[in-house]
Amino acid sequence: MAESSAEPIRVLIADDQAVIRAGFTTILGAQPGVAVVGEAADGGEAVRLARERHPDVVVMDVRMPVLDGIAATEALAGPGVEDPPRILVVTTFDYDHYVYDALRAGASGFLLKDSTPSQLIEAVRTVAAGDALIAPTLTRALLGHFAERLLPASAPEADPRLATLTPRELDVLRAMANGDSNAEIAAALVISHETVKTYVSRILLKLELRDRVQVVVYAHRSGLFGPAR
Repeated sequence: MAESSAEPIRVLIADDQAVIRAGFTTILGAQPGVAVVGEAADGGEAVRLARERHPDVVVMDVRMPVLDGIAATEALAGPGVEDPPRILVVTTFDYDHYVYDALRAGASGFLLKDSTPSQLIEAVRTVAAGDALIAPTLTRALLGHFAERLLPASAPEADPRLATLTPRELDVLRAMANGDSNAEIAAALVISHETVKTYVSRILLKLELRDRVQVVVYAHRSGLFGPAR
């Protein structure tokens, strides 16, 4: 769901800690073009409120009672869900070992709990615009912690869709898998930021993937991890 000039980004906050909900609501509610449409203290309430109030973005904690953030994410944005909200998962990576599960459940982005207010605002706007947000630090840590789960035990079978990618698109795919931002990819490959965005769009189309997060998972499951050449 993209941000509209006429309509504000509708945000639902889901966290079992009242002080965090209040803080996020205060920060986001003060931003032009953003409207906080509800707060949920557990995953079950998050699912119910999201279905009632149709937010564009759900800021979702991982560890919550009743229903955890992973299950709530899958219920709202998993396979087969029509017109899902964008899910921005809030995690403390050193302690939460659910990032990969959140990727598979349909999350569009990740935010560390020690992020600054400006990073929270930018993250919400990014996922609302239809882009996926996965910080390079999280991506690289994800590889270190979940290598065995991300990569097949044996050599992966080649996906015929990979053959449709040009050499430069493969370079961009590898860079995305390494957690590089569009700006980093542009600098490394000596191309413009707009050209990178074009390559990313083509990769999504050719590999039949929804967003940048799915590209990261796909690349690592296919054994194409590593930096751009």
